[in-house]
Amino acid sequence: MAETRRKLTTIFSADVQDYSRLMRADEEGTLATLKRYRDAMTRLIEAHGGRVINTWGDGLIADFPSVVEALRAAIDVQSELAGYNAKTMDGVPMQFRIGINLGDVITEEDDIYGDGVNVAARLQASAPAGGIVISNTVYDQVRNKVAVGFEFLGQLEVKNIDGGVPSYSVRIGTADDVAGGSERQGEWGRPAGQPAQPAPPVATTTRLAGLTSRLLGTLAVVGAGLAALNLLTWQGTFWAAWPILGLAVLAALRWVRADNRIDPAIGALAVTGLTFVAINALSWRGVFWAVWPLLAIAVAAGIRWVTRQRDGARR
Repeated sequence: MAETRRKLTTIFSADVQDYSRLMRADEEGTLATLKRYRDAMTRLIEAHGGRVINTWGDGLIADFPSVVEALRAAIDVQSELAGYNAKTMDGVPMQFRIGINLGDVITEEDDIYGDGVNVAARLQASAPAGGIVISNTVYDQVRNKVAVGFEFLGQLEVKNIDGGVPSYSVRIGTADDVAGGSERQGEWGRPAGQPAQPAPPVATTTRLAGLTSRLLGTLAVVGAGLAALNLLTWQGTFWAAWPILGLAVLAALRWVRADNRIDPAIGALAVTGLTFVAINALSWRGVFWAVWPLLAIAVAAGIRWVTRQRDGARR
């Protein structure tokens, strides 16, 4: 019986966009192209320290000990295959979709299993032709180490994983840079049909995080200043509680918007509910009237959650 064990690894999943259509049009030509492209992919994966674990149909699974090298391999693969497609004589390109995830998996002989593999496959399925989509665990490791930009795509719904997986597209160019690309594919790393959003480069993403931290710090200093002013001019009323509450609400809303792990709508509803509770407490007259707006907010948050789950299942 084969020995099983666990390990943390970077899973690289790839397949061909519209493979069935290509096979219907030209079985022998498509198969020959697939073999040539897969050989190039295997060479690049091994050059970056990875190993191909399995191939089936048009799919490929590989793993890497290094998260950074896995992403670099994916970028090199898409760049080299784009060059191949530019030289395609019949004008029918073969484009791969790639998903990358860092996760704890079960190994048995030369194969790997588990949710980590399933997440990589789900990321790959959400990528456009010629694109790369990564999980948040990969993003956290590579965002300051690889000279590409990233675009947050939201929570990717994955079976057996509550709350989904935050995902990012990797921007290594635009569709116009890829010979044979289709306008409906949008920018690299953005699934077709999504509205175009300018994805900041890594340095810009880091700078935005710094700006958010400075803003929150500024609001905290202003709040402390108001409290000190109130105490120094004390006339029996702590009036600073109200502007401090306003500053706290602004800070909370800013934090919700900046944290990609939180659904913006649900986060805003939570902040609103806490605001009602704080107002009720600051103006306490013996009645907890905030329970009614809290009930309405809870219903709205529940509807939002159910809608997200349904939309994720449809995708």
